[in-house]
Amino acid sequence: MPTQVDEVAKVYARSLFELARELGGDAGIASMGAELREVCELARGDRRLQEFFRSPIVDPARRAESLRRMFAGKVTDTLLNFMLVLNRKGRLAELLAIDEAYEAMEQEAFGRVEVDVFTPSGTVDGAARESLAADLRKSLGKEPVLRFYADPAMIGGLKIRIGDRLIDGSVAAQLRRMRSALLERGLGGRNPGTFIA
Repeated sequence: MPTQVDEVAKVYARSLFELARELGGDAGIASMGAELREVCELARGDRRLQEFFRSPIVDPARRAESLRRMFAGKVTDTLLNFMLVLNRKGRLAELLAIDEAYEAMEQEAFGRVEVDVFTPSGTVDGAARESLAADLRKSLGKEPVLRFYADPAMIGGLKIRIGDRLIDGSVAAQLRRMRSALLERGLGGRNPGTFIA
């Protein structure tokens, strides 16, 4: 789920993005993005690797050697060298935030927009998913990249977040709106706490 990305992460992401564009155009941008995401998925799934990236007590020279052993031949030299620069500058802990910033730049470059969809189960069936994507494509004028998340507190329906906008179509929100409308119309402006004899 996207979070606020700090300016330092954006600067490094922009550098990697521009380098990927220079080396391979649009295909280079997409390829670098996929490779960066793979490394970050490894880190997200392994707390020890995250700690290794973040720990201020690990000697940068030893960490560089470990990075070479872990990633040489498994990622491009460009990404490995980028990670080594981050390590040397004490910014390897920013890698996950850099990934988020890079992905946002990639989406923008290719006319796509990331859309977070929250449902009780974290899934939407195929037909509903296609319908949702088509509606979003029409209203946003961009290709939506749907990311699904489970929110077990929801009764039903869905919530959509696009950037900092939240569209709440959950059953709970619908019930709240219905209650407000009934109170406004049904009580004719009377205080809801007032009883009628």
